[in-house]
Amino acid sequence: MPKLQAKAVSLTALPPLALYIHFPWCEKKCPYCDFNSHQIKEGVSKRSGFDEQRYIKALIADLETELPNIWGRQVHSIFIGGGTPSLLSPEGVDQLLSAIRARVNLEPNAEITMEANPGSIEADKFAAFAKYGINRVSIGVQSFQDEQLKVLGRIHNGAEAKRAIQIALENFTSVNLDLMYGLPNQTLQAAKADVETALSFKTPHLSFYNLMLEPNTYFASFPPKLPSEDEVDAIFEQNLDLLTKAGYKRYEVSAYAKKNQECKHNLNYWRFGDYIGIGAGAHGKISFPNKITRQVRERHPETYMSLMESKGNALIESKELDSEDLPFEFMLNALRLRDGVDTSTFSERTGLPLSIISKGLDEASKKGLLDENPSKLKATDQGLRYLNNLQEIFLS
Repeated sequence: MPKLQAKAVSLTALPPLALYIHFPWCEKKCPYCDFNSHQIKEGVSKRSGFDEQRYIKALIADLETELPNIWGRQVHSIFIGGGTPSLLSPEGVDQLLSAIRARVNLEPNAEITMEANPGSIEADKFAAFAKYGINRVSIGVQSFQDEQLKVLGRIHNGAEAKRAIQIALENFTSVNLDLMYGLPNQTLQAAKADVETALSFKTPHLSFYNLMLEPNTYFASFPPKLPSEDEVDAIFEQNLDLLTKAGYKRYEVSAYAKKNQECKHNLNYWRFGDYIGIGAGAHGKISFPNKITRQVRERHPETYMSLMESKGNALIESKELDSEDLPFEFMLNALRLRDGVDTSTFSERTGLPLSIISKGLDEASKKGLLDENPSKLKATDQGLRYLNNLQEIFLS
């Protein structure tokens, strides 16, 4: 692709804005997890572990540092991820959401999601979360089979997962289940059992992720025996068939939803929208008429809180994206969507002419990875199957 002069960006309108809040603690660190999560240690002082009030105060102060960058803009969704945010107390969630509403223009019916692990779900607690404004939960089930859960280092068993889902459905109309496939020694039959159990709850949204051995994880150092590539492909095709027959649409590489039940917050990511990122290790993306910026917060929760308390800022990186990087950043996200995006979205969200990626579009189309519809930027079935190859075309 032709090389643009850096920072040659001009946006005619700013994209939708979301808020991501990172909660960096878990009861136990899973061996496959490469997220910024830290196990809550027993027998240590609060300053070394999880101090809810201290962290919430840091989050509120962190949000306030971003207010000058978003004056007048409405926040359309909130996602509290982790870690295990469901370890928060209902009072803490109420305090946090009340502080957010007092400081930002939050859409009246905004989607507010909290991630939860089955081992931390209690009926009274979830009823309180719903009362204070959480209206969508995403439950990290991963599998319903006790043997697999043990291998994956999960703190819950299959029965606890089922009970947690029932509790969630009693309190929330929007519930997502996270499951994994391609698990150690997983067979087609075992994978099918997990899918069928998930489908039995009729939740409006399901996410299926292929277990990968990520760098800097326990599994990367001590890899379990995973199914072969052909076996994983067979499991995926089986999953897709079962989900499609059950009325779920694959709207993103790993996400399936009933009609009008897609995750609005994640759709905003994939459509190259903006998001404030607060909390330890949180990332953010904020657009301005003449530039697009990315930010990264300090990862370690203790250092993050200390910086917020001493300096009022925990940014470790804040940079303006060069225009030469924007095409890949946009396509990296947009091509994950099953229906893609309108071609006009590229210029709207990057401030660049579509012609800048014309060479890449031609190459991807000739390889059968990109749909030839001139009004859409959309991967073909083959493009979704070999998504990394498709995305790399725009990395030039």
